[in-house]
Amino acid sequence: MRILVINPGSTSTKVSVFDDEKNIFTESVFHDAPELLAYHTVNDQLPFRKKVVMNLLDKHSIPIGTIDVFVGRGGCAYSQEEGVMIIDQNLYEDTRLDKGGSDHPAKLGVMLCYHLGCEYKKPMYTVNPTNVDEFTPLARITGLKGVYRRAQSHVLNQKGIARLYCKENGLDYNSVSLIVCHIDGGITIAAHRNGKMIDGTEGAGGDGPFTPTRLGSIPLMETAKFLETHTPQELEAMCSRSGGFVSHFGTSDSNKIHRLAEDGDEHARLVWDTMIYQICKAIGSMAAVLEGKAEAILLTGGLVRFEDIVEGIKKRCSWIAPVFVYPGEVEQEEMCYEVLKVARGEKEAHIYTGHPVFDGFPWDRD
Repeated sequence: MRILVINPGSTSTKVSVFDDEKNIFTESVFHDAPELLAYHTVNDQLPFRKKVVMNLLDKHSIPIGTIDVFVGRGGCAYSQEEGVMIIDQNLYEDTRLDKGGSDHPAKLGVMLCYHLGCEYKKPMYTVNPTNVDEFTPLARITGLKGVYRRAQSHVLNQKGIARLYCKENGLDYNSVSLIVCHIDGGITIAAHRNGKMIDGTEGAGGDGPFTPTRLGSIPLMETAKFLETHTPQELEAMCSRSGGFVSHFGTSDSNKIHRLAEDGDEHARLVWDTMIYQICKAIGSMAAVLEGKAEAILLTGGLVRFEDIVEGIKKRCSWIAPVFVYPGEVEQEEMCYEVLKVARGEKEAHIYTGHPVFDGFPWDRD
């Protein structure tokens, strides 16, 4: 079975082709922020991202007609449980319309697979989209009645890395507590307990550490002042595409910013170190969620290639639990292997419900 895996991110498009478990190729194309900000919305990027996918297939001499299954990263529809989900018209429409309240590039995986699957009449799936919701009630409540924190994170890679760590150490993911940090163009930190992501930062929602493309947590009144001279649409873009490094330096290229910091640029050094500092603060909050009983802190994502990020986290957080590093991610393999289990009858794919996992508390309907 030949599987095409499409993974659009905030700074890249990653594409893989597998023949069963055999990886024929995996290649990632970097997109600096100015390139993507030329598009008014994430949806507007669809033709551009499709061209990237088709060019990579041509580069590796793989005709699109030889693909048996299309698999894409997903998000932005109503929240769902974890696992493999069939991409149908309902999921496509709710993804396109951001019914889940987030506008993240991961949605383009579902949208591209839907177009390709319909065109070539092949099955299409998504796996552990960014809107998998396993929050506890304590993780949802805010100081405003009816306003709740949302589960939006790098579920696919976080769960994949957590399971990999457990496999390597003879542990059962469904019986341990872990803090997992995805650190790349987007950054999310989550508390995993007994196989569930019970709390975590919302990377593309103005929550948690700032990142190469995202503004992170900002005091509410400062946000209100910002809106006096900017539109809500500009603020939304800064939550996911034009905040963080892009706001400070006009680029999301972490290599450039790190090089500036190493060369003595005071602004770049302070911003870089503050990002690390904020990651550590988020790790500390998840340690409190897990009552200080984390088995390990797992670091993954493209930015852990920078040794000073890893060492900075170890310096501040290794007293909480041992720190283990998994550079890059396992998203492509996770999507492929989970869909293969469905194809082989080893597990069942979900149908999109069109309803969120959490739809308020009983008192909201009084």
